[in-house]
Amino acid sequence: MLRSLYDWTMALAAHRHALAWLAVIAAAESIFFPIPPDVMIIPMVLAARERAWTILAVATIASVVGGILGYGIGYYLYEEVGRPIIDFYGYADKYGVFQGWYEEYGGWIVAAGGFTPIPYKVITIATGVVQLDLTTFITASVLSRGARFLIVCALLWRFGAPIRTFIEARLGLLAFLFFAILFLGFLVIGLTV
Repeated sequence: MLRSLYDWTMALAAHRHALAWLAVIAAAESIFFPIPPDVMIIPMVLAARERAWTILAVATIASVVGGILGYGIGYYLYEEVGRPIIDFYGYADKYGVFQGWYEEYGGWIVAAGGFTPIPYKVITIATGVVQLDLTTFITASVLSRGARFLIVCALLWRFGAPIRTFIEARLGLLAFLFFAILFLGFLVIGLTV
């Protein structure tokens, strides 16, 4: 099933309304959809490198809007809608750990989930359940999702097709390294202030 969803998502990248489909996929992935928007971003940028920044903006805005909807599901409809999504992805047993992390790290958990391979949909729903400040959630989401998509778009815009294989093979590692650098930067700033 996952492969057919992947193939379907890739086919949407060539559709004449690809930007609209990208918005739908990016928003849905923030709530329940298993295929990340990167699957559409890569072929879309390779096909029209001059539109890389428009593609980046659409993916980021739609992902954050979807994240806000996921937050709302966690806040208002966790038992009815959120819990089944968490259960479907097999995170029910880890959910308590997420809640503990939120109490200690708040927005950093959102930033990590928005940028790394941690399923962002789990983060958005969990954030609503613990009722993290909505402004913190949106800020962390815009920065992390925007940074993630920026890296993909910028590399594809600059290097074209050869970088595609590199990104696809190492997306998780690249995301982790960027987040580690970002976290260390904030830590250094926090220690010096």
